[in-house]
Amino acid sequence: MKRLLLLICLCPLLSFGQSGFVRRSGGQLILDGQPYYYVGTNAWYLPQLASKGEGGDSVRLSRELNQLSKLGIKNIRILVGADGHPTKHKVQPILQPRPGEYNDTLLQALDRLLVELDRRQMKAVLYLNNSWSWSGGYASYLRWANGDATELVDSMEWGAWCRHAAHFAQTPKAQELFFNHVRRIVGRTNSITGRPYSEESAIMSWQIGNEPRAFSEESKEPFARWIGQTAAIIKQIDPNHLVSVGSEGKIGCESDVELYTRLHADPNIDYLTIHIWPYNWGWLNRGEVATAKQKDLMRRQLDRVYRETENYIRLHEALARDLRKPLVIEEFGYPRDEGKFLPGTSTVAKDAYYRFVLDHVINSRQSGDVLCGINFWGWNGSARTTHTWWQPGDPYMADPAQEEQGLYGVYDNDKTVRVLRRAARALR
Repeated sequence: MKRLLLLICLCPLLSFGQSGFVRRSGGQLILDGQPYYYVGTNAWYLPQLASKGEGGDSVRLSRELNQLSKLGIKNIRILVGADGHPTKHKVQPILQPRPGEYNDTLLQALDRLLVELDRRQMKAVLYLNNSWSWSGGYASYLRWANGDATELVDSMEWGAWCRHAAHFAQTPKAQELFFNHVRRIVGRTNSITGRPYSEESAIMSWQIGNEPRAFSEESKEPFARWIGQTAAIIKQIDPNHLVSVGSEGKIGCESDVELYTRLHADPNIDYLTIHIWPYNWGWLNRGEVATAKQKDLMRRQLDRVYRETENYIRLHEALARDLRKPLVIEEFGYPRDEGKFLPGTSTVAKDAYYRFVLDHVINSRQSGDVLCGINFWGWNGSARTTHTWWQPGDPYMADPAQEEQGLYGVYDNDKTVRVLRRAARALR
């Protein structure tokens, strides 16, 4: 009898430890027994704000999280940290300056951020790598593995960069260094709560990387193998949280739908992801964006962009249904009217495009379909800067240092905020 009473007393504690985790059930995400559909954002810089060292700003961190929560934006995609030595266009400060050597202040900042998210019942998607150089990622691991003097990324043109980055999938030493990083971060215990990260309900998903790509035909096979190995390592350490790839979709897989499907068929990958970048992908004419009047931009650009976007979403929804897994649009963006960057400039076309994309997840919620979440890129919030390109000491924005500040980010005084509020309310 005493043993039975003890078990009864322990049951609430045992179940409490599992509450608040996002799960997958077939083609849906589930939170506390209910379907989980959401409007979220990207704010890679939040661990920097949570730091008590360089770049830290606890007042702004609270302000941004409170603003987002009030809007109904409670899912945030976040960079775990940057790798390698500082370069002109890289996130600073650096989390992992050398293999296995970490900035403890930034690790504690990540701990602190999870606590702040948990207080507001917000969820984080934490990505561990990056195929682009603005946080190190592929370039840093290749440099460490090969003993190169520099990462050579700031001066590389696009073709040279792709040829360089393709070596990551073919370099076992670089991958092993990354696996060590995965083990260190995923296996971490929060210095504030005393809980292993595997028990932190503020985490929705561990993500292998930001837009990981093979970058060449020859790298596809080892790339797919690396994705599978990483997912298995994460699940072995942390079976409580979802695992995702971070893929852009077909375009991020060298336009190979079979490769994309293979990556997401892996049993350790819980849901599919896509990114949508009409401006970057040539779905609208950059020259016209820079010169057209607002009415011309709306008339001449958006119809084509809508068609391309619709086709891209529908393709990946069909793949998700076939795999019986959820789908998330975890990045999408659109430039301000006439290609401007500063807060207060017109966002008529941007707002129209946001409504168009956000309506897809609203409609999916109404029909119980596989498109469960969407994260716009990204949240600038209260940040303001006078520099087109980020400089040390400038406030962090969603646009990383390799891009014009304000290119895609949403400021807290943009009319786009109204569009986001409307969509978030529709998904409550």
